[in-house]
Amino acid sequence: MSIMKMTDSEVPAFLDFCRKHRADLDDSFLSDDDLAEFSLDETNPAFIALDDEGQMIGAASLVLNDYARRGRKARLRILHAENGDPALYGQLLERLLPLTGGLDKLNIFVPLKNRPVMQLLEQSGFAVERYSYILVRDVEKVPEYILPPGYTLRPLRPGMDEERWCHVRNTGFSRLQGSETPVDPGMVRSLTQAADYLEGGLLMLFHGEEAVGIVRGSADEAEGRQAMSIGPLALLPEHQGKGLGRILLKAAVAFAHRLGYSQVILCVNAENDRAKALYLSEGFREADAAVCLAYRLNEQER
Repeated sequence: MSIMKMTDSEVPAFLDFCRKHRADLDDSFLSDDDLAEFSLDETNPAFIALDDEGQMIGAASLVLNDYARRGRKARLRILHAENGDPALYGQLLERLLPLTGGLDKLNIFVPLKNRPVMQLLEQSGFAVERYSYILVRDVEKVPEYILPPGYTLRPLRPGMDEERWCHVRNTGFSRLQGSETPVDPGMVRSLTQAADYLEGGLLMLFHGEEAVGIVRGSADEAEGRQAMSIGPLALLPEHQGKGLGRILLKAAVAFAHRLGYSQVILCVNAENDRAKALYLSEGFREADAAVCLAYRLNEQER
């Protein structure tokens, strides 16, 4: 067996490896659209493990974009050894660590039902950080909602509203575990170029001329069917507690219905009881759960 830094010639086999195993892993960066856009560069470093016959049996890859650097934490696109060898997990991880300068931790999500992989990661030094739920709702009819006086809802205007979107998202998520790192206008602009972009799917709530809420709908799939993903959904703190979050949620579901989606999907942190209660009250059901594991790069924290 050998472990090597991946080169362009191994990319097709790496992508096949990701497709082969993504059903048992977190597929946030393993969808067909994400893999189609994968390029081997400094923001997507990868190492692979080959058996004696040259077949790929393991892979590890980081997402080291500007957002990760600013937040001092990076997501693992994949860390997996198909033979279930704990030593191979550790060896693959060790090859990535020299690339993590300036970071505090690495994160990886695993479906809660896949406890064997969770245990392998824990043996490699990862620890459970938080849990999240994947919620699904069937879209049978358009939900009704009425905006309070003074409030309006409209899609984001590309080239005009990105900074307003960032202000709402960053303020609303400043204390939400896993989403504390601010987004910037460039990241919002990239949403309109992404493969999962839906025209008009970045909705903004205004109070007068002030942007006070946002919600995004994007193309996804759930339970083997095409679905619309909802998120982020955020409100400025001073506009919370007025039922506006429920209105944004209903507006997103109504948008999905207009586009012909039969299901919507979203993700919520387990500790966010208030948000989960809202979603369940609006017809969502728990379809799956995932655990976020963290590898602390500061030895004093590990």
